[in-house]
Amino acid sequence: MPTDSRVRELAGEVAAGRSAELIADLIETALDLGRDRAAVAELKLMSRALGEMRTASRVFSAYQGIRKVSVFGSARTKPEAEEYKLAKRFGKMMADRGFMVITGGGVGIMGAAQEGAGAAKSFGLNIRLPFEQHPNATIHDDPKLLNFNYFFARKLTFAKETHAFALFPGGFGTHDEGCEILTLMQTGKMPIVPVVMLDRQNGYYWETWRRFVVNDLLDLGLVSPTDFHLFHITHDPDDAVNVITQFYKNFHSYRWVGEKMVIRIQSRLSAAGLEGLNGKFATLIAAGRIVQSGALSEERDELAGLPRIVLTPHKRDFGVIRLLIDAINCAELAANVPANAH
Repeated sequence: MPTDSRVRELAGEVAAGRSAELIADLIETALDLGRDRAAVAELKLMSRALGEMRTASRVFSAYQGIRKVSVFGSARTKPEAEEYKLAKRFGKMMADRGFMVITGGGVGIMGAAQEGAGAAKSFGLNIRLPFEQHPNATIHDDPKLLNFNYFFARKLTFAKETHAFALFPGGFGTHDEGCEILTLMQTGKMPIVPVVMLDRQNGYYWETWRRFVVNDLLDLGLVSPTDFHLFHITHDPDDAVNVITQFYKNFHSYRWVGEKMVIRIQSRLSAAGLEGLNGKFATLIAAGRIVQSGALSEERDELAGLPRIVLTPHKRDFGVIRLLIDAINCAELAANVPANAH
């Protein structure tokens, strides 16, 4: 917390409590840049990036209670292509199940997914490029279309706001976004969410990619076998939608409280269901056992009405944590209370 009373007073005019403390820290950091005699180019980059992230936060804040799926794929895919039709169908199916669709806002696969979802259920995170990238007809002029100058600010928004990712065939950009998300989940730097990779019937795009990952990365020891639990390859949009929706059957979200992983669920597990998790995932646990509880004191008012599953896992194999979430969704519930009862 800054010691300068002027900074604290200024932050207190717009916020209170922990929010005021963090805003004061932001102000102090900006002042430190001045004390450091930072170059104009540095200041311009930081100011513009923070402005972009602030705008994105404001736009998404109105839709916090709605789950969202981000769709990546080539801007060069034509409307007559099977991949385009598949993305359009997928976008509609996800919207029909209550999800909103986020894309890069461009044409091709991005435009197809948003055409299927409709403008009301679409966000566009457009990147300013000297060629190729322009908003698709569905999201054009919509207030949920955001324009970014920096890829890193745009990527942060994708990672922060998305509850599932769907990758269709695409170029360097698709692989860049997909590999970044997988890396962030593999290293525990973002929450684990479903990642589905879709291709047309009899297509070989993602199978070719998987062969490279198996034959070159896995065989050389550059990735782990459990990393393969972090993504799912399919040619069936029904299968892709089912993977995403089943992930949230009972699981809601999780956060870390120190070394403890606190998993919010919609319905409590039975004693047998909890014991099954302890038996199946014993090697995941660094200390203690998997237990059920209410909200921890450190969580304050975050989703206080939801039950919790609390564990202290080894933070080195997040693919196994994905399996734990799947097991929670399949575990027996207490008193046969149906999931989603809350």
